[in-house]
This record gives sequence, C-alpha cells and structure tokens, in this order.
Amino acid sequence: MKIITYNVNGIRSAINKDWLAWLQATNADVVCLQEIKATPDVIKELGLVDALGYKHYWFPAEKKGYSGTAIFSKINPNHIEYGCGIPDFDREGRCIRVDFDEVSVMSAYFPSGSSGDERQIFKYRFLDEFGKYLTLLKVEHPKLVICGDYNICHKPIDIHNPKSNANSSGFLPEEREWMENFIESGFIDTFRHVNKEPHNYTWWSFRSGARSKNLGWRIDYAMASKELEDNIKRCAILPEAKHSDHCPVLLELEF
Repeated sequence: MKIITYNVNGIRSAINKDWLAWLQATNADVVCLQEIKATPDVIKELGLVDALGYKHYWFPAEKKGYSGTAIFSKINPNHIEYGCGIPDFDREGRCIRVDFDEVSVMSAYFPSGSSGDERQIFKYRFLDEFGKYLTLLKVEHPKLVICGDYNICHKPIDIHNPKSNANSSGFLPEEREWMENFIESGFIDTFRHVNKEPHNYTWWSFRSGARSKNLGWRIDYAMASKELEDNIKRCAILPEAKHSDHCPVLLELEF
C-alpha cells in the first residue's frame, strides 16, 4: 500500500500548478491532504480525480479558505471518520480517517502557533486533547497510520538552524517533548526509521530563497503504530514536488 501525505497549502492553488498530473504519476493508493482551504463543490476538476480512480472524502473547515483535510483513496474503505469529536478542532477540519481491512489511515493537520500567543495556547490544547484521543484510538485501531502536518520539528536534525529557532513555535521545548512522548506511546516516525541523514525537510519559508538553499523544517510525518513495524517497506520525502511550501512524504507498507 502506497500512502502519501501532502500539505497542499490550498488545493485549488496546487491544481493550478499541475498537481493532478503529479498525482497521476505517483499512483498512490491513499493520499492524505492537509490545508485544503476549500470545499469540494468549488473544485471544478473533481471529474479528473474520479477518472484517476480515487474516491475522495473531505473534511473542510467551517471558515472558508482555511485549514481542512481530505483523503483520496483507490481502495474502498470500510469506514470513514470525519473529525475527532472535539468541536473546536472539528470546526477547523483538523482530521479525517479511513479504515481498511489491514490498516487505518488518518490525515491530520495540527495547528500552527506562529501567529501569536492565542494560537500557541490553542496548539498546546490541541496537543493535549488530540493526543489523548489518539492514545484511545490506537487501542481501538492498533494498526494505525497518522499522516500529516504536525507543525513540530522533533529533533535538531529536523530543522536547518536549531539554535536560532530555539524559541520559535514548532521547535519549542514543550512541543518537542510532546512529540517525544507521542512516539514513546507506541508510534514510529517512519522516515527516521529508514533514514537517519540530516538536511531532510518538508517545509520551507517563502522568504529569502529558503527552498533553493534547503533551509527547511521537517514538520510533515507519516507516523505508524508499532504494530505496523514489520510492514514498513519504504518512507521517503519527495522535495521535487513543488505545488506548495510543503512537499509530500511517501510511505509504503507491505501486507
């Protein structure tokens, strides 16, 4: 099973950058999207998505042009779960999940705290409450993949300049501690499971040519529960895909 996670920073914008041709070329089984910033009724190209063999499930935010998640799948799921049952997070379309016979796959978009104290407080609350939800979910669905934009760099290797970003949202000690505890609770950072090398990032600022200089952050993950460890075949970051300020992450599972 080939799974891709991609924060597209506006799916209409990505489509205008030839994203659908890229999607066809990747031929992924499941595509987890974040920050779709749209409802399906405004996407004129949905017929092309259908033609590629994807069923598509959308969980947009109530606020137009903001946040939202979606999953495209070539495999018919047994169940689709929209949201996590926490109203403040579901209003922002923060997660959607599909359940298959062998595995459950979630697309999650963690809040950013970079716009100020109020959203940082919201982010901490999300980490606390959503983290508890995921702990319970893993009991119910032991073979679980949580893809998405976590808006957190876990370790210094995951950010281009850890010293100057020590006080930046996304690399704060409390956020990194949450990520460590989350992994310790029974999840595998599948990219680091297969690749220990530095300078692998998934997001770059639009400023100062950061992407061309590879001055990035690794904040997009395909986290798999430990029960799937033997099924991990490959995980790779795909920086050549340039439809967004993020790039996709590919996870291949073998069943």
